[in-house]
Amino acid sequence: SSTYKSQGIDVTVKYSQGSWAGVLGTDVITIPKGIYGSYTVNIATILESENFFLPGVKWHGILGLAYDALAKPSSSVETFFDSLVRQAKIPNIFSLQMCGAGLPVSGSGTNGGSLVLGGIEPSLYKGDIWYTPIKEEWYYQVEILKLEVGGQNLELDCREYNADKAIVDSGTTLLRLPQKVFSAVVQAIARTSLIQEFSSGFWTGSQLACWDKTERPWSLFPKLSIYLRDENSSRSFRISILPQLYIQPILGIGENLQCYRFGISSSMNALVIGATVMEGFYVIFDRAQRRVGFAVSPCAEVDGSPVSEIEGPFTTADVASNCVSSVSFHEPVLWIASYALMSLCGIILLVLIILLLIPPRCQHRYTDNDVVNDESSLVRHRWK
Repeated sequence: SSTYKSQGIDVTVKYSQGSWAGVLGTDVITIPKGIYGSYTVNIATILESENFFLPGVKWHGILGLAYDALAKPSSSVETFFDSLVRQAKIPNIFSLQMCGAGLPVSGSGTNGGSLVLGGIEPSLYKGDIWYTPIKEEWYYQVEILKLEVGGQNLELDCREYNADKAIVDSGTTLLRLPQKVFSAVVQAIARTSLIQEFSSGFWTGSQLACWDKTERPWSLFPKLSIYLRDENSSRSFRISILPQLYIQPILGIGENLQCYRFGISSSMNALVIGATVMEGFYVIFDRAQRRVGFAVSPCAEVDGSPVSEIEGPFTTADVASNCVSSVSFHEPVLWIASYALMSLCGIILLVLIILLLIPPRCQHRYTDNDVVNDESSLVRHRWK
């Protein structure tokens, strides 16, 4: 790019899988349709990566559309979309339609879809838009109230679904669930499906399940529903995906067999509504009104039948008034806490050095009762 200017600031980003490192700079962009003009935005040049660019993929980078709290190397870096809102004076909202339901996940990458910057396109959805509040502005964090498999409530404490956060993220391929929720979902699917025996490797993602190409295994699996809190906190709505979205065909395995993978995985730190679910919906990220909207997508069809549903409203009388932990472990907060602890350790170390330099006659002679050992409260309750 002839308009790229390096700022000489190193940037490193690590994901749950993969990482990259590069240099922060600026560049001039133009958007060919709808938003006319040229705009200067921050952009990083990726110089090295690990498990980031996967074999055979046709994309060459990543466009982060979350809030500046997650910007690298710090929140002072204006994000792409914030720059566009400020310079082009478009509304602070974007929307996304991801198409690909029922298509092989390892295909050519031409499944299509639409990204609308600055508004909502009526032709990209059917029915009503249902909105859920954004709980925290870093990821697009929402509040999940309960999950159902085949119409049966998992009966978990609603805080389990939000441990330690629940987010909507198009950059995540699968529906990712906290370990306890994942185990409950797998057990419920296995219990309600029409398959008597199923390899555990299928559920963990290490094995594929294959059927004759003339068969459609989706009829063997149940519907999965996620309940989100409505803008009216006493109400909720549910988004449901049929098995065509989470039992996903893989391209090019065998001549007479069609193989499938499980589109749900376990997570250590979040429930993530990723592409597995988002392919069923037109999703609106309404940053101006701090809410995320869902509507049924016209491209979420397999063999002419819809594979996603939205229903509501439902009462929230059967769940807690707040299913989200009041403690927010934002990355900037963690850094502040780390610096505070390092400062405290530095002060303690300084005091110890001063005590060591005090002449012996001024020092206290410890008795056996003064010794700090592994059983002392200081050590027992230390930060880990």
